[in-house]
Amino acid sequence: MKVLITRSEVDAEPLAALLYARQVETLIDPMISIELIPGTSLNLSGVQALLMTSANGVRAYCANNSERQIPLFAVGDATAREAVGYGFEKISTACGDVSHLAELAQSHLSRDGGALLHVAGTITAGDLGNDLIRAGFEYRRVALYNAVAAKTLRNQTISALINNELHGVLLYSPRTADIFCHCVGKDPGADMLNNVTAYCLSTAVADKAKVVKWRSVVIASKPTQLELLCVVEDGF
Repeated sequence: MKVLITRSEVDAEPLAALLYARQVETLIDPMISIELIPGTSLNLSGVQALLMTSANGVRAYCANNSERQIPLFAVGDATAREAVGYGFEKISTACGDVSHLAELAQSHLSRDGGALLHVAGTITAGDLGNDLIRAGFEYRRVALYNAVAAKTLRNQTISALINNELHGVLLYSPRTADIFCHCVGKDPGADMLNNVTAYCLSTAVADKAKVVKWRSVVIASKPTQLELLCVVEDGF
């Protein structure tokens, strides 16, 4: 079995190793590349907690600032693992989407305890800020990186599709799914997706993936990497 990993390079390599341990071959074709925004000032004055909606946010923050004692609220397990790796200890983890992250922050933090700082890219998904503002919190967002979309699929990906070598595509975010479907529509492998399964981290991801025809679209039972790997294993 061979699956395509569409995550950025820094996330794709460890994911490929996890899949290899499960006897799943991989091909890597990142749908986004991460570019840090130089010279961005990060003001932590009056901030009671950091909100991280991706591992890229953790990396961008740590490239900008050395403070690790501030509480960090992560959208899911992958983001939390990245925070642990960078030395954060006060970490709370939601179940994989921004609505649950907002609920987690509301249940653990005080409305008058200070601002909640969302470290993100220039493009964000969901309605985290409005959810928290409506709940009475002070919400700030700082963009520390650009997630640049791929314009085309790599030649090796096109070849694998044409030659019917791919069994599945792993899609972790609505934006990644959207970019992949846009790219595949340009290439001669587009009509070969009816032999390929889309493995999606959440329903929101699957909704974006369904704009093209797949053999099937499978959604993880929970929006975590472990559950996504389980549905991949179930597919062979």
